[in-house]
Amino acid sequence: MSETNIYLPHLMRIAKVTREAPGVKTFRLEFVDQAAADAFDFQTGQFGLYSAFGEGESTFCIASSPTRKGYIECTFREVGRVTAALADKEEGDVVGFRGPYGNRFPIEQWKGKSLVFVAGGIALPPLRSVIWNCLDLRDWFKDITIVYGARSVADLVYKHELAEWEARPDVNLVVTVDPGGETPDWKGKVGFVPPVVEALAPSPADTVALVCGPPIMIKLTLPVLAKLGFQPDAIYTTLENRMKCGLGKCGRCNTGSSYVCKDGPVYTLAQLNALPAEY
Repeated sequence: MSETNIYLPHLMRIAKVTREAPGVKTFRLEFVDQAAADAFDFQTGQFGLYSAFGEGESTFCIASSPTRKGYIECTFREVGRVTAALADKEEGDVVGFRGPYGNRFPIEQWKGKSLVFVAGGIALPPLRSVIWNCLDLRDWFKDITIVYGARSVADLVYKHELAEWEARPDVNLVVTVDPGGETPDWKGKVGFVPPVVEALAPSPADTVALVCGPPIMIKLTLPVLAKLGFQPDAIYTTLENRMKCGLGKCGRCNTGSSYVCKDGPVYTLAQLNALPAEY
């Protein structure tokens, strides 16, 4: 990134496009400039701004793991002008990227602990980065449990990776779809994420929980984790959807005394409880 213009993006070539679900794509991006690629590094939980030139830029997490070198990945849903412009891009096209911004998930503090990931719908990408980071450092952790839900089977993202995680003996994967979202050949669970988590009843002992999903899912899952005995400082989430400029300049991410793009996007529930309820 330019040292004189903080808004100047890196040029990134789309190396691969994966259609994850209706209206949802994953881009694998590689730096056009090799020197920029060599100098680039990020940590799990950080985010960036991705631009379709002439249309603007949108904020997404970096969905790949920092253990996977030579590229970054982002996953997004087509919901507006910028994301529609990005969705029209094909392999070989060039887009912009600014970042990385924000803080990170402190995975080195979780050594020797068990991990529980709870995600819903298009909110799996922020946790995908952490999941792969932790799986690539698998001997750091004890049990790893992933609970993932979506509205329907079609809406599940990373289907090929879900199959890979399910096949691993060192991962406990539970995938569920909302009632009515199943197909005749669906072999996973049917039900909303919060009661599925409650029925699974992961132990809070020496365990960290990471939650990311639609606001209603988070709102209903947090009391379940509290009921199971998880303490607020052992529950993490990310507020990347509150970001606009990524630099703390525009003020749109301001929540109480916290600028999410600088103090976040990763927060513990204990930290969020000290902020205004607007988050």
